[in-house]
Amino acid sequence: MDKLIVKHGGYRGLKTFQLSQLIFDITIRFCDRFVGIKSRTHDQMVQAARSGVQNIAEGSQASGTSKKTELKLTNVARASLEELRLDYQDFLRQHKLIMWELNDPRRQALIDQRLNTADEFVLWVKETRNKQDGVAEEIAANGILVLLNVVCTLLDRQINAQAETFQREGGFTERLYRVRAEARKKSRSEQKWTRVDEVD
Repeated sequence: MDKLIVKHGGYRGLKTFQLSQLIFDITIRFCDRFVGIKSRTHDQMVQAARSGVQNIAEGSQASGTSKKTELKLTNVARASLEELRLDYQDFLRQHKLIMWELNDPRRQALIDQRLNTADEFVLWVKETRNKQDGVAEEIAANGILVLLNVVCTLLDRQINAQAETFQREGGFTERLYRVRAEARKKSRSEQKWTRVDEVD
């Protein structure tokens, strides 16, 4: 029998949530140091990063009763992180800093680190800077862009999977209809056997 409320939540186990949370933590530090706390851009970047985290979590939690809401909120998270990606690209351009090419070995080196905390990211920036005598904000901005590229790719896959599930299984209304139909069918069957017993 179909469950009316399907399994939902568990967003902390999602790689997209974990990466978005890491990006949020790093973005706060980056903006405090390189953008300026009183800057409007500071607030916009921090809010975009926060929106990515919050909407992934809310979408996952809402999925129990509404796959449509889950899909919508995951799309909002994806859009927020795309906005944040543009902000970091703008930062590099406006400060005349270099944006790493797709084949830059530092990109894969960062991915291979599998960082879990903002402290680990800061340490990676320092180590990379010491090896290559680079500019801290350039390395940090490019590093965050690498993480954003990864999470946006994963979110695209997550959104596609959610859309396929919604198309295949429908949402709460469809499940409610199936549950009610099964209940009516079971009730009619029980009434039929009750009448047979009465005849006997």
